[in-house]
Amino acid sequence: MSTRVGIVGAGGYSGATLARLITAHPRCKLAFLTSDRQVSERAVDRLGGFFDPSLTFSANDMAMELAPKADVIFLATSADVSATLGPQLASLGKLTIDLSGAFRLTSAEYPEWYGFTHPAPDRLETAFYGLPEVFGAPPEDSTLISNPGCYATAAILALAPVLAEDLVDATGVVVDGKSGASGAGRQSKEPYSFVEVNEDVRAYKPLAHQHTPEMLRALGRRAKIAPTSFAFVPHLLPVSRGLLVTCYARTRPGVDSARLEQCLRAAYGETAFVRVTNPASATLHAAVGTNFAYVGAAARDGMAVIVCSIDNLLKGAAGQAVQNMNLALGLDETLALASLSRSSP
Repeated sequence: MSTRVGIVGAGGYSGATLARLITAHPRCKLAFLTSDRQVSERAVDRLGGFFDPSLTFSANDMAMELAPKADVIFLATSADVSATLGPQLASLGKLTIDLSGAFRLTSAEYPEWYGFTHPAPDRLETAFYGLPEVFGAPPEDSTLISNPGCYATAAILALAPVLAEDLVDATGVVVDGKSGASGAGRQSKEPYSFVEVNEDVRAYKPLAHQHTPEMLRALGRRAKIAPTSFAFVPHLLPVSRGLLVTCYARTRPGVDSARLEQCLRAAYGETAFVRVTNPASATLHAAVGTNFAYVGAAARDGMAVIVCSIDNLLKGAAGQAVQNMNLALGLDETLALASLSRSSP
């Protein structure tokens, strides 16, 4: 019997990618799609692929009415919308997987980092943070899973093992992030137009990006000590998709490149989607179009460099969301993800 899946906000890059993944999933069937931009349009016309010709987009505010049609519901909506809708859907017993930042932080952090007071603070401690390679599979009784942010996914995968093993100093960690334009979502603002993005690289939200407290919270949970004097600066690349972080930290005495690699291999050697390689091979070309993360590290003269590359729309969003669904349902986590290859947004 197929698991029925609904996607709220399927008109954006992550939501559309998610819809295509579900059509390729051998154990799932799309029950509904919503998007305020494409109301009444057929999914097959808008997204191509192998969609049921009768499947059309509904408005986002129809989500609660449509919910009984689905067993699993993905939210590819803004954080303020998900913060309200997620608990409502979860209260119906639906496995709800949120791709926004609505359930990643503490209640006190939302006004500063997301600009709103969280409407369901009690859900922030019970929502499962779904980074499987670091925190494992969601509990069997999960009803609300918080999918990690794209930059946070890469940075946590890079730093969590070496911090947990105390191979680097947690003070003064720097994360330099670079992402393709699809990471900003589907929008027509001038800074994201072709002429503005093409042949340019720019920093944005330096020291003020909303994934910063998410990284610190998750690393603190995994390593038992959160980095301090931490700096994260993201950059916009003139590419459609793909994300790379380069993390810098001071090594503990005696830690060399071989020890860092040994640590990463011990952490990820048995995982399905993390590949440990040399840092020069953790490229966008390797990761884009796949659900894989490529991680590599080097050390010299007391400094460590750990690099991680992912596809921001797959391991950084829709692919990881499907991975979390598979694990929550007790399925093979690679279903619909193992044979992915490079593709456009």
